Order: sequence, then structure tokens, then C-alpha cells
Amino acid sequence: MPAGPSRGDARSPGSITKMAEAEAAKHPKIKPTREENVQRLREMLEVVEALRAPDGCPWDREQTHLTLRPYLLEETYELLEAIESGSPEDISEELGDVLLQVFMHHAISQEAGEFSIADVAEHVTAKMVHRHPHVFGDVEVAGADQVLANWEGLKNREQRKQGRISALEGAPRTLPALAWALSLQKRAARVGFDWKEIDGVLDKVAEEARELSAENDRQRQEEELGDLLFALVNLSRHLRVNPEDALRTSSRRFQERFEEVEQAARDAGKDVRYMTPEELDALWEKAKLKD
Repeated sequence: MPAGPSRGDARSPGSITKMAEAEAAKHPKIKPTREENVQRLREMLEVVEALRAPDGCPWDREQTHLTLRPYLLEETYELLEAIESGSPEDISEELGDVLLQVFMHHAISQEAGEFSIADVAEHVTAKMVHRHPHVFGDVEVAGADQVLANWEGLKNREQRKQGRISALEGAPRTLPALAWALSLQKRAARVGFDWKEIDGVLDKVAEEARELSAENDRQRQEEELGDLLFALVNLSRHLRVNPEDALRTSSRRFQERFEEVEQAARDAGKDVRYMTPEELDALWEKAKLKD
């Protein structure tokens, strides 16, 4: 996504240093200079390369891009949890763990003569400069919506140059199902395959719910449930609500309420496993009042 506010003046990437230092001056807790940050990254890189060295750690030396996949996924989810907690200390720690994974992949590929962290940085820097002509060029924008429109246009042209044919290419199938569905729908919408009004989306949700309700076959129920979920993701997109965030919020709220029910049962000397549905419903309604 576009990184930063819209600006009409042209700058080179190197001039961002002064901007960063000026911003850091506004926040007393942010002490390191750019040079100190680079030094810390260099030290981390040296640690990773030492771990992968012939006399390094046997476990780290055995790792490949494929074997590291579950660790990258785990660290990413831990970072997301830290961000949700709002704790700067936790976010800092988990960002370090994710960065470690990036450096490990760099070391593996550098040893194989494929690419290095320098290639990674060069690629993403060039991409950001190219996709932000309002920052690094002379393009003027009226606001964030125009920035996004320009971003998508530039991205589409890049993809055509890469030989991509389908508008849906680039949506990773390894994404969580809700995120994959949202990614597919966004790509389809960019070429005009979308509902013009939200009423059509709501009608589709109701239609899929009716079809699910009418099914008795187990396999068909699964298919219809999938269609309903897909329609709900589409609804969330039209509402400008991230479905993953919405479901996570509801899940967290359910957990908090259920724990309230369990605590209330314990306070009454009872076990939720042996309470009647009516008793549980009564405790649930009380828990909802505390929101």
C-alpha cells in the first residue's frame, strides 16, 4: 500500500533522512540516528551469517526457504497479536523476530548465489519510488483516493509487462481463506466485475442463505456455506470493513463474554458443563450487559 501522505514536491529517496530525523526529534523516546539504526541492522546481519557459517549452528544451517515457512507464519501472527495489544515493547520484539526471518532467507539465497538483502532492498526501493510519483516525481494528487488509483494503475501496468493475463493473478492461494476471497474480489472489481450498489450485495447474501437453508446434502451444504461466506466477504468489502478484523473482533468479544459466564458460574459454585441451557443463557445476557 502507499507508504505516507500525499505531497506534490519531488524528492530523492536520500532526502528522506532529514525528514526522518526531524520526525524523530518530535518523539524523545526515539533516540537512534539513521547511522545507529544501520549499525544495529549490520550487527544483526552478521549474527545471522555467523549462524549459517560452516562452524555455526547446526539447526540454522539445515534450514531452507521451505522449512522456514511455518516459522515466518508463526512470527507474523505473533506480530499481529502484538500490534493488536498496542504494546510498543511487544511490537518491537515481534518485529525483530519477523526481521530475523527475512535475514535468514537472505542468508540462504546469498549462499546459493541467488540474491541478497541488497537485491531485496533495491527491488522494493525501486518499486516504492516508481509507485509514488507524487512523492519522488512531479505528479500532483488531490488526496489518498487518487494515490490509491494511481498505485493500482501503475501496478497493473507492471503486471502486464510481467506477462500476467488474468486480473486475478497475484492473489496468493496460501492466504487465509477470508483474505484470499477479499483479494480475489478486489482484483475482479478493478476490471469492473462488481456490484454497483450495496443492495445487490445484500440480496446476494440473502439468496445464498436461503440456498444453504434448503440443502440437505452434506457436500452441497459445504458448497453453499462457502458461497455464503464469499458473499459476506463481498459485503464487508462494500462496507469498507476488513472481514478478518470484523471476525477477530467478534471472536474476542465472544471469548470475553464466555469467560464472564464461566466466572459467574464459579462464583455461584457451579460448573458450566452441568448447567442447563436456560441457566447459561441467563448468564450470557448478563455478560452482554457489561460490554
